[in-house]
Amino acid sequence: MQPQPAFLLHKRPYRETSALVELLTLDHGRVRAVAQGVQRPGSRSRSQMQPFAPLHLTWQGDRELKRLRLIESRGPAAMLAGEGLLCGLYANELLTRLLPVELPVGQVFAFYTSALDELATPASRAAALRRLEFALLDALDAAPRFTTPDGGGLDPQRRYRFEPGSRAFVVAERGIDGRTLRLLAGADWGEAGLAGPAKALSRAALAPLLGDRPLRSRALMVAMAERRRQAR
Repeated sequence: MQPQPAFLLHKRPYRETSALVELLTLDHGRVRAVAQGVQRPGSRSRSQMQPFAPLHLTWQGDRELKRLRLIESRGPAAMLAGEGLLCGLYANELLTRLLPVELPVGQVFAFYTSALDELATPASRAAALRRLEFALLDALDAAPRFTTPDGGGLDPQRRYRFEPGSRAFVVAERGIDGRTLRLLAGADWGEAGLAGPAKALSRAALAPLLGDRPLRSRALMVAMAERRRQAR
């Protein structure tokens, strides 16, 4: 196979010197593989196989668990720290949890690549994560349809609640107003005033897919916010 652009999503030790890895690849989506010898001291692959580092990979195997053959760097890893690092860990955990194995998701790969550049800048983090989340929802056929359940338009003067079963919106006393939902339908996540509603909507759409098991990265974000609050 031709070398495939990829990123490491998750890695854990396997046997003495190898690792089980979860990868996001350009043409094959999420790939699970064994990286043999990658944990060996002095291994060049050990320094290359890091989160947020662009890679070129090849693998072999017909089963779900592949065996990596070629591991090459495509450039330096994104320099993420603090909240930006937690956002990157959240993106990795979300994709690992929700992407089926070997489902082609070129749009998700593109938005993930872009997000790694944007997460280093506080002002661009929220919009970058929303673009990635909604690309993922679209790939999973779970993205919101900005209509009522019967396909009708949204009244800008009314409030609505997202209904995961129909992927549409039902009238509710508390919810997001129709005008805001119309703006969100344009996917301009960076527009002033949309950050809160966009986050609420993405969480509502992702919740049924994630189930009851909480995201570790989200718990870390909450803990960081609490520490900052107490330090004031």
